[in-house]
Amino acid sequence: MNPITLFATSVLALAGAGSAYIGQYWLAGLLFLLALIVAASLKMANTWQKFVVLRAGNLQGVYGPGLFLIIPVIDNVVAVIDERIQTTAFNAEQALTRDTVPVNVDAIIFWHVHDAQKAALAITHYREAIDRVAQTSLREMIGAAMLSSLLSDRKAADERLLAVIGGKTAEWGVTVMSVEIRDVAIPVALQDAMSRQAQAEREREARVILGSAEAEVASKFVEAAETYANHPAALQLRAMNIIYETTKERGATILIPTSMVDSLNPASALVLANQGSPSPLKSVA
Repeated sequence: MNPITLFATSVLALAGAGSAYIGQYWLAGLLFLLALIVAASLKMANTWQKFVVLRAGNLQGVYGPGLFLIIPVIDNVVAVIDERIQTTAFNAEQALTRDTVPVNVDAIIFWHVHDAQKAALAITHYREAIDRVAQTSLREMIGAAMLSSLLSDRKAADERLLAVIGGKTAEWGVTVMSVEIRDVAIPVALQDAMSRQAQAEREREARVILGSAEAEVASKFVEAAETYANHPAALQLRAMNIIYETTKERGATILIPTSMVDSLNPASALVLANQGSPSPLKSVA
């Protein structure tokens, strides 16, 4: 009983009791009868509620929100529908994917009633029906999907479930807003195997990258060797540059074989090195 009906009923009942106390029994009886009529006929629906009323077994109407009256005995409130957004959690245990892998999947569905008349009259218990349809659709989706796609592309799985479940519940006056898969659990032994496979894939990719880098470096060395072979002066300039870069640091001592010094003719490099750094340069015979 809502607060307004309770208050009106209480006032009439107290008035009837007062009338009986002063001896006005006919008035007391009338007030008690009015209290019973008000308690049975005055209804109030909150802003998120709809009352489905039948009159003598036929649909009288859908009332709410606010106050409304029904005829006692003749009218009957068969359902009070909550039109707020509802959530229903559901799962599928040991469901086989398309590649015959058993998985446990937990999901949640967000829905609301958009047609209170259909939700009350088109199906017996719409909440239980939503839960059953969600579980069945989830198992069907798992059976049609590969494990890899189920793990990597949950958004697509959510959209498929939304389309399937929403299409079935629309006939009951229920709109499915979204479906979200919360967790996909696979057997521990399979987790270990997938972990080893992923590690092997990473090692293979690392070896491929390393091999590509070695091949690229080797090709550059080949190009450099061809350049030095065609242009001996370039090799001498490179050697002189190496000597200069090495000796420009303070405190560095370079030991160069005499044959290498004669072949490179690094006179100019020595001059540059002595100008840039006081480090000694020694030739070893």
